[in-house]
Amino acid sequence: MEYKNLIFGIFALCFGLYSTYMRLTNKFSTSEKLIQMKERFGEKTGNVIHLIAYTILPLLFGIFFLATFFLIKN
Repeated sequence: MEYKNLIFGIFALCFGLYSTYMRLTNKFSTSEKLIQMKERFGEKTGNVIHLIAYTILPLLFGIFFLATFFLIKN
């Protein structure tokens, strides 16, 4: 079995959920990466890029890796 898919899936899903929690509680406002993205791309575009890169993509990758683990397992 491909346990690395399970490990990567759990890690990515946890990272995405943690990022979602931080975003919802407004604790990302002091994030150095977010501040740099806002300075480089502007307020709105920097937030969108940060949202996609640190929240949406990890959640999608986590779901993908977990799905492949459980589909290959059967």
